[in-house]
Amino acid sequence: MTEPRTTFRSLLKTNTAVLAPGVYDAMGALFAEQAGFDALYLSGASIAYSRLGRPDIGLFGLEELTSTVSRIRGRTELPLIVDADTGFGNAINVQHTVASLERAGASAIQIEDQAMPKRCGHLTGKTLVSGSEMVGKVKAALDARYTSETLIVARTDAVAVEGLDAALDRADTYVEAGCDVLFVEALRNEEDLATATKRFAGRVPLIANMVEGGQTPIRSVQALQDLGFSIVIFPGGLARAVSFAMRDYFASLKEHGTTGPFRDRMLDFDGLNAAIGTPEMLKRGRRYSEEEETKDV
Repeated sequence: MTEPRTTFRSLLKTNTAVLAPGVYDAMGALFAEQAGFDALYLSGASIAYSRLGRPDIGLFGLEELTSTVSRIRGRTELPLIVDADTGFGNAINVQHTVASLERAGASAIQIEDQAMPKRCGHLTGKTLVSGSEMVGKVKAALDARYTSETLIVARTDAVAVEGLDAALDRADTYVEAGCDVLFVEALRNEEDLATATKRFAGRVPLIANMVEGGQTPIRSVQALQDLGFSIVIFPGGLARAVSFAMRDYFASLKEHGTTGPFRDRMLDFDGLNAAIGTPEMLKRGRRYSEEEETKDV
């Protein structure tokens, strides 16, 4: 595992909210790093969209998630928040999940209080495990991590199921259990956002989740920082942008029979290779080849 050059915990000690774009593969992580972001969020929903072409309803497992983390970590050292859904089972499963993801390179591991089969936090029809079961999962996750530099994020989806007050009461128990970061999902309006930050800001770092077309109003990182949020994620924005581009690309290719009319919206062959570091890798390969030739002489 590549050691991150900056720990996520150290980022949270600054007075600036961390803006973490959602990614779902190594290429997206690389381009996000090149754009200058300081942290990344691995979106479970976007893995389902991109790898399965299916909705976020708990269809992929720990092995797929761990392999994705490992591939991203092989390409970037940026702190990586990993959406681990429910932890893939009970408290013992959560411990296995935390150990696996930590080894693969996760900087923070997010566990939610939904029951299986889980679904996207901005879909209706969610069900929850009991608050006491989730407290056990949080404690199990904390006990399982190898280092305290790996943060445990506790997420509650109770707003849509039990209402805001009950959700915040649940969240309080997760904070008392020791979670490093708190995530109250699908807050409905400005008042809800302010209520959550008034209760928890200063006690534990808070995540604001920005989902285009979701339940929570979209706000800028600065506006959310002013409210008291420490982390702002746009988890599915990349998948939605890429899917929009995909539809336009395929429609254009079908209509024109060529990519010519679409070229101004594409990286060409050399441009893409430059972005992913092909010239540097070929140069490195030649260096080792030259060393072998010298040995033969």
